Amino acid sequence: MSAAEAAAATDPVDRTLAALADPARRRVVELLRERPRRAGELAAELAVSPSVMSRHLKVLRDNDVVEDANPEFDARVRIYSLRAGATAGLRSWLDAVEQGWTEQLAALKAHVEAGDR
Repeated sequence: MSAAEAAAATDPVDRTLAALADPARRRVVELLRERPRRAGELAAELAVSPSVMSRHLKVLRDNDVVEDANPEFDARVRIYSLRAGATAGLRSWLDAVEQGWTEQLAALKAHVEAGDR
């Protein structure tokens, strides 16, 4: 792994985008937005095998998008939920990009209007 790849692998924005790149994982996030769920519930909703769901949940967990907990009533059960603040870095980056875009469009508008005079 190159230094650039290693740096990208630790960047929170890159990690979040990588975790959400798959449509199935985005659907998992949408479902968990409604309420926490067991892996089996998520697999049934997406019509995938438990092993496929396990791989998706591992990616989401490893990239800090979801977290899991064992309920007191059964330590064998894992309940998945969204991790608080998981998209904060991505949201901040998007806000900065949008601000730059807005500033560039305003500068272009001013330039075009100045040329019309």
